[in-house]
Amino acid sequence: MTGQRSTDRPPTLGVGVDIGGTKVAAGLVDPDGTILDSVSEPTPAGGKIAALVADLVDRLRERADAPVAGIGVGAAGFVSADRSTVTFAPNIDWRDEPLGAEIARLLDLPVVVENDANAAAWGEYRFGAGADSDDLLLVTIGTGVGGGVIQDGDLVRGGFGAAAEVGHLRLVRDGRLCGCGQHGCFEQYASGSALVHDARERAASDDPTAAALLSRAGGVDAITGPMVTDLAQQGDALCIDLLHDLGTWIGEGCASLAAVLDPTVIVIGGGVGAAGDLVLGPVRAAFEEHLPARFHRRVAEVRLATLGNEAGIVGAADLGRAASDRTTTTSAAADRTGD
Repeated sequence: MTGQRSTDRPPTLGVGVDIGGTKVAAGLVDPDGTILDSVSEPTPAGGKIAALVADLVDRLRERADAPVAGIGVGAAGFVSADRSTVTFAPNIDWRDEPLGAEIARLLDLPVVVENDANAAAWGEYRFGAGADSDDLLLVTIGTGVGGGVIQDGDLVRGGFGAAAEVGHLRLVRDGRLCGCGQHGCFEQYASGSALVHDARERAASDDPTAAALLSRAGGVDAITGPMVTDLAQQGDALCIDLLHDLGTWIGEGCASLAAVLDPTVIVIGGGVGAAGDLVLGPVRAAFEEHLPARFHRRVAEVRLATLGNEAGIVGAADLGRAASDRTTTTSAAADRTGD
């Protein structure tokens, strides 16, 4: 996928689809990355997701004032190198699901299937916080830690389509057990789930500084990440400390990733953005402290994502529209050859 940012594409639209464990959302996106219309439905059980995606796309096409060129679908999981098959999606229990081919059959349009974090990285690169850089690392902090990598204007997918699973960088030998089966992964210390784990652990230890958090939650098991953020913004010392620890873990992990990838920009996305500098300050400090040879190299700029939850839809739509461009170019070349 090229990073060419010219504005000479035809005035056609793309549809980006975000398939989550609870909701399937679709957006009609123009060539400038603006969502013009959107629809969503609860994620259906069984093998009905392709049919739902087709229905959502048809609804958007009926209301659009320009043709839809292609479809981009973001899904949490591993996607095959040809961007058609979801080889593994734990939240939906997909194994070698031919999602792209099925949606294309129902809609008769080009379809690109992409990992949801990769789609979000592409969205931030094309239209968001990384629009001035061709070398970007996106780290999304949610229930787990996701990521996407842009190098020289290309989306890095790896030989098998499963690159940039940054949440499973191992930071702690024999650390916390991760859902991937390993111990000590990045996301076990730097995610929203990790924040809640640490907050509940502190509250359960009879730490007197946890009084305000316990009062807000009404009990240890009711503590949530947004509660921690809200109290930290009000000046609660424990919650400020918890967010500082979270930011420090994020920064250390980003330093290890930067040692390999050398991005010019690191974009931090996900719900952590609500905490602002309470997290971003520690991220930047830990990143610079732990970056190898930091006094002898240029240091990437750490920024908050700007597209929010729409990044995946915007990025997927742009990938789908670009696939249509390639299909049109290939067809035109074949026609010329046959003349």
